[in-house]
Amino acid sequence: MRLVRSQRSGVSKSIFCFALYAMLFALCGSASAQQQTKVSKIGWLSARRAANIGQETIVGMLRDLGYVEGKNVAYEYRFADDKLDRLPALAEELVRLKVDVLVTPGTPGTLALKKATQTIPIVFTDVTDPIATGLVDSLARPGGNITGFTSVETPLAGKRLELLKETVPKLLRVAVLWDPQNPGAQEEWKETQRGAQNLGLQLYSMEVSSLEDYPKAFALAVKARSTALAVLSTPLTNSSQDRIAELAAKHRLPSIHNRKEFVAQGGLMSYGLDQTERYTRVAALIDKILKGAKPAEVPVERPTKFELVINLKTAKAIGLAIPPNVLARADRVIR
Repeated sequence: MRLVRSQRSGVSKSIFCFALYAMLFALCGSASAQQQTKVSKIGWLSARRAANIGQETIVGMLRDLGYVEGKNVAYEYRFADDKLDRLPALAEELVRLKVDVLVTPGTPGTLALKKATQTIPIVFTDVTDPIATGLVDSLARPGGNITGFTSVETPLAGKRLELLKETVPKLLRVAVLWDPQNPGAQEEWKETQRGAQNLGLQLYSMEVSSLEDYPKAFALAVKARSTALAVLSTPLTNSSQDRIAELAAKHRLPSIHNRKEFVAQGGLMSYGLDQTERYTRVAALIDKILKGAKPAEVPVERPTKFELVINLKTAKAIGLAIPPNVLARADRVIR
């Protein structure tokens, strides 16, 4: 009897030990899995006043790539409310949070981040000329902690004036709306001047650095005998699309913009890069950086798709007939 009891006791102990080991193994595996699910931190710096369609689209595309907020990715947003002088302090704030990658649209935000860190990877989503502004050594090999997507706005400046002149055949003087505080806009303004000279057009420099200055700026442009408007790409103009379209319509100024969103708001026409292509490739760049790629070796992306959008309702409202040859080239027409 004692032998049987001893055997039963040994079996019970073995079962107990096995169960204990299994439970400990499961707990260790669970802890290991939790450790492996790294939460990537993305810092987003924007000169604009709040979230925008581009930002929301890129976040959605990252979700499609597997980055789910609250699960394996966290976002830190900082907005400068269209006040460029706030960008440096906001950039330093994001750097102190020790994020894994910094994302920003436009030249001012990228310059602020570059000054704040030389180690955290930076991805820009819309810089006019990253080489001229000293952000990268070259498009093929950026060389530092910065890469991204260039909008090539500078070369397109002359093309927009050309389209505007084709649309308004008797055009002589164009008001150019831009922000002189924006380094990228400065380069685009220079290219616009060269394009105007080739086309025999006179330019009126319409310099605006705050939303409150728009009404006065438009009144002065009309007083200077400007009969059309070209809007350069800046954070301020991009966040003031409805106001610019409203004032252009009020003064009956045919306008050309860099984004189709302006046209949807009532602007006459736009010629620029396909935004969906830009957002897709920026999301892919962020994914690549988070997976360990070094910005110094990741080429700056360039657009390959461009689109011309025309608003016929706006044309009718300001009494302008769009020439058939221009209308035939439109990728989209708002009627």
